[in-house]
Amino acid sequence: MPVLPELEPLLARIRAAGAPDPATPVAQRREQVHAGIDLQQAHTVEPVPTAPHVDCRVRVAGGAITVRVYRSEVTETVGCHLFVHGGGWWMGTLDQSDLACSRIAYRVGCAVVSVAHRWAPEHRFPVPVEDCYAALGWVASTAAELGLDAGRISVGGVSSGANLAAAATLMARDRGAPDVLAQSLEVPMLDLTMSQASIDDLAHGAMLTRERLALEVADYCHPEDRSDPYASPLLAPDLAGLPPALIATAEYDLLRDDGEQYAARLRAAGVPAIAVRWPGHLHGSLGMTRLAPSADEWHQRQHAFLREWHGLDEPHAGAPHTVTPREETRRAHRT
Repeated sequence: MPVLPELEPLLARIRAAGAPDPATPVAQRREQVHAGIDLQQAHTVEPVPTAPHVDCRVRVAGGAITVRVYRSEVTETVGCHLFVHGGGWWMGTLDQSDLACSRIAYRVGCAVVSVAHRWAPEHRFPVPVEDCYAALGWVASTAAELGLDAGRISVGGVSSGANLAAAATLMARDRGAPDVLAQSLEVPMLDLTMSQASIDDLAHGAMLTRERLALEVADYCHPEDRSDPYASPLLAPDLAGLPPALIATAEYDLLRDDGEQYAARLRAAGVPAIAVRWPGHLHGSLGMTRLAPSADEWHQRQHAFLREWHGLDEPHAGAPHTVTPREETRRAHRT
């Protein structure tokens, strides 16, 4: 199908605005893009009440990062979903993830820990992924203090954040802790060598182009590191022992094949995994719940998946009823 007509007015504005000048100093460029994202979210994302939250500092190698811990009004011990924002490794803020994290907290019923990893190019690979792994370890080690169940931790993220979430999950498997229950990856980049066919087939996408992606990869990761499994989880030689995965891809996203190939490799390694391709969508448009009803359908599916693996079979406040994702991922593995 063609690009969703609901997205066309936004695409026209994006084309008219043009891309930021890469010659602009990164801090200034980041500030400009953040202002644009804030404005765009106000028009494209359906508002939800912000879940109660608190910011905490987490020690990492060479300093500290901030994580934001969200909880709904549920008072019993609950599991936790670690969320990593997108932004090409060089931008993205905790505030910009408030709606997504609040939605998960209310509709799934678990706590959510949102990670503000350090940005590239000031902090290149492997610093951001090590930050995310440190946040994952912090959740496990402080679970009792936070009223969380350390045995129920899932991970997820969007775009570059999905890359970091998948890589931190690999680290957890390789380093023996902490245990990760499930992973939910939205339009992930999982091969920094940019070798998948859709990278070229959809090189001139309206929301993300091959040229822009190459610049972001160059700022994040040196060429000699791009095949490292913690930079490119899709290239990891062995994916056995990883947690079940739900992966969202978009029909007109040049990263489409990254997610779909990762799901195929997970299944081949004995891991229940499914990739859902959303027709008519672009990179990033699955977050635009105010514009596209199918964007909300993705979030319903994600929330049902997380509820299932967290053992929360009954929807919490505002949670929709959908198919059972655990059985869906098992069926996908069997086929």
